[in-house]
Amino acid sequence: MATHQHESTGHGHAHEHVAAPGHHHHHGTPKGRFETPIVIAIVLNLAFVGIEALFGWRANSIALIADAGHNFSDVLGLLAAWGAMALSRRPAGARFTYGLGRSSVLAALANAVLLLLACGAIAWESLTRIMAPPPVAGVTVMWVAGAGILVNGLSAYLLHAGQHEDMNVRAAFLHMMADAAVSLGVVLAGVALIYTGARWIDPGVSLLVVLVILYGSWGLLRDALHLSLDGVPANLDSVSIKEYLAAQRGVAEVHDLHVWALSTTSVALTAHLVVPAGDAGGALLQCLEEGLRKRFKIDHATLQIEQIACAHGCGPARQSA
Repeated sequence: MATHQHESTGHGHAHEHVAAPGHHHHHGTPKGRFETPIVIAIVLNLAFVGIEALFGWRANSIALIADAGHNFSDVLGLLAAWGAMALSRRPAGARFTYGLGRSSVLAALANAVLLLLACGAIAWESLTRIMAPPPVAGVTVMWVAGAGILVNGLSAYLLHAGQHEDMNVRAAFLHMMADAAVSLGVVLAGVALIYTGARWIDPGVSLLVVLVILYGSWGLLRDALHLSLDGVPANLDSVSIKEYLAAQRGVAEVHDLHVWALSTTSVALTAHLVVPAGDAGGALLQCLEEGLRKRFKIDHATLQIEQIACAHGCGPARQSA
């Protein structure tokens, strides 16, 4: 165990940084089991984007073209997530001391911004066509969108298992589910076109596509922006963590607590713990780090021990939290 102590001037506290036996941190992300499903989803959706755009152009359907544009933005998002996973596995070094795990947060943020830009383009074209709707091949629209339900549904199924563990995977899953729902809407638009002949239905469905995309991407944008600003991850409560640390035997006070995301799957914590002089700091740290890992899934905890000592050397005096 390596221990370094120094006295704080004017405070009567001895600060002790303790490295517990066998203590080490993992800055990178291990090779994920969700990369293969993401690659499969990329291939499926990229092929479908080409088919949908081609048939949308031939059928003169802005609904199909809009959906193809949205699917292409999802492909870019999946590519960014895949690349971020690879970067997250790179070990920490002298220049990036935490590694490149934060790239996964930036990928999610870029994905959300890309979706919002796509919404603006689709909405503009749809409003233009509502004013003068062109003829649309309803049967073609219906069959191509039906294929989209299968492609997006299969992609969502492949990503379902990882949606609770990684923000990028969750974003991809939600987008695939939204795309499947949008494709269903386009199928219904094709049926309505066949039976009513109302040309406004196609651009009208495109506006509904925009609303679905906005609904799904707003939460992603909010969460990604929150993490990029070092906010506490949404699944954690800093007050509960502080209460947990303060309630442990041997801890008199907790202060300077910070919790932030190293990546979309890794969380870091730093805190100062005030304990009575003479307590076994190394054993306490080892116990607390294990507790934080199991209870809160915090895999990178840095805890600093501050030992209480009387300013006149009269022995330890325990302070209440």
